[in-house]
Amino acid sequence: MQSHTTVILDNGASSIKAGIARPPDGNDDDQPKGNSRLVPNAIVRSKGDKTYFGHQLGHCRDYSALHYRLPFEKGYLVDWDAQKAVWDGVFSSEVLNVDTAGSSLLITEPYFNLPNIQEVYDQFVFEEYEFHSYHRCTPAAMIPFGRLFGAASPECLVVIDSGFSFTHVVPIINNQIQWYAVKRLDVGGKLLTNKLKELVSYRQWNMMDETYIMNHAKETCCYVSTRFFEDLETCRSNPKKNSIVREFVLPNFSINRHHGRVRLPNEELSATDQVLFMENERFTIPELLFRPDDIGLEQSGLAAMVAASISLLPHDLRGMFWANIGLIGGSTNFPGFYERLSSELLTLTPVEYDLQIYRSEDAVIEAYRSAITFVNDPLFSAHVVTREEYLEVGSNASQRKFTGWQSSSAPWG
Repeated sequence: MQSHTTVILDNGASSIKAGIARPPDGNDDDQPKGNSRLVPNAIVRSKGDKTYFGHQLGHCRDYSALHYRLPFEKGYLVDWDAQKAVWDGVFSSEVLNVDTAGSSLLITEPYFNLPNIQEVYDQFVFEEYEFHSYHRCTPAAMIPFGRLFGAASPECLVVIDSGFSFTHVVPIINNQIQWYAVKRLDVGGKLLTNKLKELVSYRQWNMMDETYIMNHAKETCCYVSTRFFEDLETCRSNPKKNSIVREFVLPNFSINRHHGRVRLPNEELSATDQVLFMENERFTIPELLFRPDDIGLEQSGLAAMVAASISLLPHDLRGMFWANIGLIGGSTNFPGFYERLSSELLTLTPVEYDLQIYRSEDAVIEAYRSAITFVNDPLFSAHVVTREEYLEVGSNASQRKFTGWQSSSAPWG
């Protein structure tokens, strides 16, 4: 009998997908089923020493040489002062305008989150913000409740979550993550942006301090190649004059606020415009998801990691996993990602199984959308820890309710 407004925070290392699910009252006009507020999860200082907290970054007039203070480091939430400053803005009248004491909360946490960090989550939720109750889970745990796989999710599925810090392969049986088979690739959006900054700074302009602009360039220009060596030869044989090269016009903040753009065909440039020539950087950067050994990471590529994960699962269920692979996370949005993954997985799929990969309309907020469905389920109240329970037994209440990777083991040899 859930009667409280429920705040949903898909608390990513790069951005927070935030929204409100109110108790059903016969009027669905107020239900943000597909619309979330996308809030940068950072405290940002501009060149003029002006500081922006999360949602305030949209008011910035000059995106050059921004200095980021990130709550997350190497995939885990470690800077709680910074995180609190961002959350304060999210809960304020400028974003969600919620009374935390009268609300419930669903918040996502990193995969393989550490127990001492989980206890700090509990403390902030119940002692700092005094939420009435809350549920804590990973983003992939929400996917079976959504519509990524259609109207009804299968009993066995694999979620590929390629986010800011890492890329995870997460198999799920009957809404339960099979932690013994979860795989992690140490390549995410942050590493790809940093590698792009290094390449561009070595070859053209010094962009090492331009994280914001180069992240936008990555999202605008980069793609996953389905014929890597042919594209590489195309760029080598005719530099700056081939079908792959794109001219990325850097922003001029003395004139306007745009974040940079790809030059259109036959577009005239002004004398003050500065241009980055994006050549093989366009596809060699996302290639790291499939060939992490290119930069010395001793890990398999994403396709081999999926196959390795499924090989650890019950033999008689593996066909269902191969037929139900879903993609979430911002790094799956690269053009060509789906085609390349499909091509590589097809060669690894046993002949007796069918391969099916499901894409989201918006992979960044897919977990948030699924969480909306979850909290509107009448059984949601059975999955939360209340403030009264926390005050009585502390974090033991959360440890009992939110079964995680620490208590998981393979039920077979």
